Amino acid sequence: MAEIVFELRDVWKYRVDARSGQSVPVLQGISAQVRPGSLITVIGPSGAGKSTLLWLFNRLEDPDRGALFFLGKELAAWNVLELRRRVGLVFQQPVMLSGTVEENLLYGPRLIKREEEVEPRALLSQVGLSGDMLNRPAHELSGGEQQRVALARTLVNEPQVLLLDEITSSLDLESEKIIEEFILELNRKGLTCLWVTHDLDQARRLDGETWVLIGGRLVETGPTRQIFAGPRHSLTAAFLRGNLRGEFGGEIS
Repeated sequence: MAEIVFELRDVWKYRVDARSGQSVPVLQGISAQVRPGSLITVIGPSGAGKSTLLWLFNRLEDPDRGALFFLGKELAAWNVLELRRRVGLVFQQPVMLSGTVEENLLYGPRLIKREEEVEPRALLSQVGLSGDMLNRPAHELSGGEQQRVALARTLVNEPQVLLLDEITSSLDLESEKIIEEFILELNRKGLTCLWVTHDLDQARRLDGETWVLIGGRLVETGPTRQIFAGPRHSLTAAFLRGNLRGEFGGEIS
């Protein structure tokens, strides 16, 4: 049996509410497994804890209670740099390093003396960009172009897992489809992907597994088609009908 990639056991995460000064749960008792080769879309209302959940996998944050494992080993026991080479994260707002597009793409490989193995033009082509952009200052690119460079920069490290946080929200429809097809192809080749998205049509198109996060709780998981066609939980059904608003981002009982 293939080794579980990630396992969450009763994971909780808290934040201090700015108005009340009280500690409130952002994630509540999350227990789930991520299997090798999965393509998981994470959906739910704004403020439901979707991005926070994704950040835990990359150790940008740690759980306050519970345990999180990567390849059978507790996440906190991994060397952070090694973990982040294996588990790549692309943010909703791309962060460009100073210098050219090529320098951005070669940043990671240079740290581990692998830059000779990288073909920057091929990387850009994979994400729908021209190789002629290599010498352009990265900060001069449009938001959509920066997002695709950020994706290529993450993939150059050949991660085992790819975490995607609303990465197509600033892209036009054509660019969005290019990225979706590219990620689907990587997934077909065995890359495990978790994709936070607010776009329910996108979740349907990706058609893998879906996790529904509402009020910090993982209320439902399953094949995407099954969840959209016949949700088992009343909160999932209400969310898919558009009947949940921001108040459901907080704690639910």
